[in-house]
Amino acid sequence: MIWCILVVGFLLPQSLADPGFFTSIGQMTDLIRTEKDLVTSLKDYIKAEEDKLEQIKKWAEKLDQLTSTATKDPEGFVGHPVNAFKLMKRLNTEWSELENLVLKDMSDGFISNLTIQRQYFPNDEDQVGAAKALLRLQDTYNLDTDTISKGDLPGVKHKSFLTVEDCFELGKVAYTEADYYHTELWMEQALRQLDEGEVSTIDKVSVLDYLSYAVYQQGDLDKALLLTKKLLELDPEHQRANGNLKYFEYIMAKEKDANKSASDDQSDQKITPKKKGVAADYLPERQKYEMLCRGEGIKMTPRRQKKLFCRYHDGNRNPKFILAPAKQEDEWDKPRIIRFHDIISDAEIEIVKDLAKPRLSRATVHDPETGKLTTAQYRVSKSAWLSGYENPVVSRINMRIQDLTGLDVSTAEELQKDEPDAFKELGTGNRIATWLFYMSDVSAGGATVFPEVGASVWPKKGTAVFWYNLFASGEGDYSTRHAACPVLVGNKWVSNKWLHERGQEFRRPCTLSELE
Repeated sequence: MIWCILVVGFLLPQSLADPGFFTSIGQMTDLIRTEKDLVTSLKDYIKAEEDKLEQIKKWAEKLDQLTSTATKDPEGFVGHPVNAFKLMKRLNTEWSELENLVLKDMSDGFISNLTIQRQYFPNDEDQVGAAKALLRLQDTYNLDTDTISKGDLPGVKHKSFLTVEDCFELGKVAYTEADYYHTELWMEQALRQLDEGEVSTIDKVSVLDYLSYAVYQQGDLDKALLLTKKLLELDPEHQRANGNLKYFEYIMAKEKDANKSASDDQSDQKITPKKKGVAADYLPERQKYEMLCRGEGIKMTPRRQKKLFCRYHDGNRNPKFILAPAKQEDEWDKPRIIRFHDIISDAEIEIVKDLAKPRLSRATVHDPETGKLTTAQYRVSKSAWLSGYENPVVSRINMRIQDLTGLDVSTAEELQKDEPDAFKELGTGNRIATWLFYMSDVSAGGATVFPEVGASVWPKKGTAVFWYNLFASGEGDYSTRHAACPVLVGNKWVSNKWLHERGQEFRRPCTLSELE
């Protein structure tokens, strides 16, 4: 069985209102089509309103001309019996018809369509999740706010800009999460765009209100005081800013006195702000991971690089590959990671994707507290299991893996388990090896990284990478611990095949050395 995974270019968290949420590229493209339909409906409504106003305008112009003539000689005008009749008719009938036209609601069709489509809209949690995803991409790929705001991302086809309102919203989301580091970054970006003259419904006072407090929370009292004074120059009556000003001045005076009493030589010493520049939850391991995602910190020396080769592989004289051997490339030496080129065709990829799309569901992780599988905010890919008996293409792909690796695929995972003891239930031992198909190119990001050894493997459509998770002794090889980097631009389709210990006894004999 093959496990097919989709990671979209913009990662969103699970919505509590809709367990399906918006991580599937299919769902996201459905939203695009929904919005297009709403725009068409809106334009129809605008056209109906314009036609209505055109009728009213013509009637007003006709009556304007008529009343102008009548008011010049009212008695003479109504002295004509036809004019008298038409005046009675207009006031009794036609003005009522005009009233009905003016009161006619042309929005019924649009509002009805909007009401129907709203059930498929993302909710507040989805919007917040989208903001958090953008902040995660900002950290992982070390992007400054101006680069993101201007849409200057690598490999983009459809450039998009962030407005002041967008930057302000990102800052507010970070603020709500007590993430004052990102609050400061995005409020400063909003302020910068306002200073550059961008017209916005957000004013500088609102931005400075958030910004000054975020800076204070990070320990920079001098800057917080400066920003608060700047806010009060724009709005001298701002109640919170006036309170903060007094509080900041009090804290600074108190700390200055404390410094003075500690040492006369340090009477002019400024308050040392807390270390800034990283998020509060930043960890060394996360830093290593993010560097590898950016292609930095890769620990491959030139000497080791020279020992990596490309070759043709016939699967140990397998008849299927003697005349048409597979293209094999060494990606890494220890642990040995091999890439197979042109190993799955575009037609096979499309069949696998078509089979997987209807059953994509949220990927899960093991919760150490409950011992159960659950969804996690950091893992937002969607996955589906495909069995060999469902389609001959899947069966053919399975056999290709067996022929090239020499491992028995009959004991591979046959179904997706919802319990943490999935391997025990299968009765096939631990995962001995991983085969990973890349079924799409990725414009930017999406690497598979191995932090323990400093390796990064980049997606390339039609290729597959293979490595052993266990030593031949059966002991786990912790250097194969790996993680997927978020997709910065584009979408990423991959297919996993996990091969298990059982059935490999004679195909990969056990060794006596623990680490071999």
